[in-house]
Amino acid sequence: MNKDTTMKLYLISQTENDDWDSFDSAVVCAPDETTAQNMDPATGKQMTTRKWTGSLRAWGTSPDAVTVKYLGEAADTVASGVVCASFNAG
Repeated sequence: MNKDTTMKLYLISQTENDDWDSFDSAVVCAPDETTAQNMDPATGKQMTTRKWTGSLRAWGTSPDAVTVKYLGEAADTVASGVVCASFNAG
């Protein structure tokens, strides 16, 4: 992580896939809104085209389906990735 980049906390959420075994939201640490919007709530990694369109997805089908809300700056000790996620197990 570049020390010149202030990491931020974002609430990411989606309502497109509200079935069992899906994520409805997560708090993530990322350098910017676009990175947060494309973050996989299960792994904290950036979503690939295959993950967005896969048949076993547990999230929305595209970045456009993800709502991002800025929460504030992260402490220096918080690493990039998922801080907490809401998963609807079934």
